[in-house]
Amino acid sequence: MEKDIENINLIESSLKGDAKSFEVLYQKFKRPLFVICLRYAVDRDQAQDFLQDSFVNIYRKLNQFDRKKGSFGSWASRITVNECLAFARKKTLFPLNINAAEQLESKDNSVLSDLSLKEMLDLIHTMPYGYRTIFNMYVIDGFSHKEIAEQMEISISTSKSQLAKARKMLQKKILVNNKVNSQEYG
Repeated sequence: MEKDIENINLIESSLKGDAKSFEVLYQKFKRPLFVICLRYAVDRDQAQDFLQDSFVNIYRKLNQFDRKKGSFGSWASRITVNECLAFARKKTLFPLNINAAEQLESKDNSVLSDLSLKEMLDLIHTMPYGYRTIFNMYVIDGFSHKEIAEQMEISISTSKSQLAKARKMLQKKILVNNKVNSQEYG
């Protein structure tokens, strides 16, 4: 609650033209928003671009933030996700390449608990961009298939099938990664 009050004060000062207040908001939120950008970006440079564009939009829309609807962090995260998705739409990264994933089979996902967050993000990042995008949107960012379909200009059934294929691909990568690690350390 105290952080929310601090953020509200920073937002109000920023809206009055205090650049230092927005700099404080930037410093507070750049890391968690950068993690979001990394999930959608091809590389760190692109993630930096996404982050910069996201903060430009956050600044432009700051007067639209409504604390009654949620925290500033959640609001800024949604703007960041939307900025990443806007890039995907502009670059027409869809339709997705589904042929490779259709051939993969899932065996066991019990090794998930053995993975660190960094290892999991690294594995997610190795998936094709389209799979990764839908996986991030649905599993991590909490979009519904309907919202994904609208955002990505695809059908709901395509969103569902792509998520299923992304999960299979990720499970396969986790199993392969676990076998390599157990051979190295086991």
